[in-house]
Amino acid sequence: MGSKKVLNNYGSFDVVFKSGKGSILTDINGKKYIDFLAGIAVNSLGHNFKPLVKAVSSQAKKQIHVCNYFFSDIGVKYADELLSATGFEGVFFGNSGAEANEAAIKLARKFGQLNGGSKRKTIVTLEHSFHGRTMATLTATGQDIFHPETFAPYVEGFKTIKPNDYDSLKDAFDDTTAALMMECVQGEGGVFPLDKEWAKTAAEAARKAGAIVICDEVQTGMGRTGTLLASEQLEIKPEVVTLAKAIAGGIPMGACLYRGKGNVFAAGDHQSTFGGNPLACSAASVVLHELLKDGFLSSVSEKGEYIQNTVKNWNLPCIEDVRGKGLMIGIQVSKNPVEVEKLCLEKGVLFSTAGKNVLRLVPPLNIGYKEIDKGLAIIKEVLSSEFVKLGKKN
Repeated sequence: MGSKKVLNNYGSFDVVFKSGKGSILTDINGKKYIDFLAGIAVNSLGHNFKPLVKAVSSQAKKQIHVCNYFFSDIGVKYADELLSATGFEGVFFGNSGAEANEAAIKLARKFGQLNGGSKRKTIVTLEHSFHGRTMATLTATGQDIFHPETFAPYVEGFKTIKPNDYDSLKDAFDDTTAALMMECVQGEGGVFPLDKEWAKTAAEAARKAGAIVICDEVQTGMGRTGTLLASEQLEIKPEVVTLAKAIAGGIPMGACLYRGKGNVFAAGDHQSTFGGNPLACSAASVVLHELLKDGFLSSVSEKGEYIQNTVKNWNLPCIEDVRGKGLMIGIQVSKNPVEVEKLCLEKGVLFSTAGKNVLRLVPPLNIGYKEIDKGLAIIKEVLSSEFVKLGKKN
C-alpha cells in the first residue's frame, strides 16, 4: 500500500508498522515482530525508550530548530559531551551519514591543498566499502554495483585498495594522497571486520605519505561493536571519524569529528541548515548518556558473542560463516538470503541482507536475551527448512 504513494526506491516489503516498544514492532494488523534490524542500526535503544521520548518531547516544547548562525544551549552541551567522550577537538553536525562523509571528504581535500598543494587530493578507500548515496560518497564506495552508468560521470579523486591485504599497501599512498578512508567493519559490504594489524599498518603508511586517516563509523559508531567507537579496537586514532545512524536514537543526525591534523575547517567551508538542531541534540545526549553507563558497552559485546556462538553451534550446512563485532553480525549462507529474509519476516523477525549471501543482524543494543532467543529460533527454523535447502544461491 505504501509503494503506491511513496517512491519505492528501497524494494520495501508489504508491511506497515504503527508502533514499537523495546525490541518489538507492531504492524497495522496487530502482528508483532522481533526487531533484529533496528532501522539498520539506528534505533540503538529500541523503540519507545522512555528517557528518549521524554527528552524529545520536552525539547519540542522549548525549541525544535535554530539557525546555525547562532548556538543552542543543548547543542553546545551535547558537543561538549561528545567531544569529551571521544577525545576529539571539534565536530560538524549534519543530518545523515552521507552528509557526515561529505564533510569528511571536503575536510580531506582541504587538508590536502594546505599540505601538498593541488596534487594532494586523492582519497583512498577500500573494496567492498560503502560510504553513502551522494555523488561523492557513491564514488568513494568500493563496490561496482553502486556505480551504474545511469549516474555517470562520477566524482574524480578516489582510489580503492583491497582490505586486509598487505600487498595492496605497497603503492597505495604517495604525495598525491590526502586521506585513507575506511570502515572498521564493512557493513553493507557483508559485515567484514578489518584486521587490526592491517588497519594499523595501513594508517601508518598513509600518515607516512602525509595523509590523514578517516574512519567511517556511520554504522559501527556509538556502541554498535561494543566500544563507543569501533576505531578504538583498531588502535589507530583517526584524525577524522564520521557518525550517524544510532547517534540520536532515530532522530536524523550525523556528525564529523576531527582532531590534530584534521582540524582544518573554517567558517563557510561546509554548512547544513538542519544540522545539529536542538531536537536532534537532545536525543543524542540521551543516547550518549545511556551508552556510557557502567556495563552497557560490555553487555553489547557479551550479547554479540552469545549470538555468534549460538548460530555456530547450530552446525547447519547452509551456514558458511558467522562474523562481526558486538551487535553487528553477519551470517553468510549458501542459499538465497532474500528468501530467508522473507520467510523470517512472515514468521515475525526482522533483519536485512548485506553483501553477497549475508544475513545482517543489528538489533537494538539493549535487546534482552529473551527476544534474542526467540528471534534466533525463528532464523534457525527457516534455515533448517526444506524450502531454503532447495533455494538458489545469489
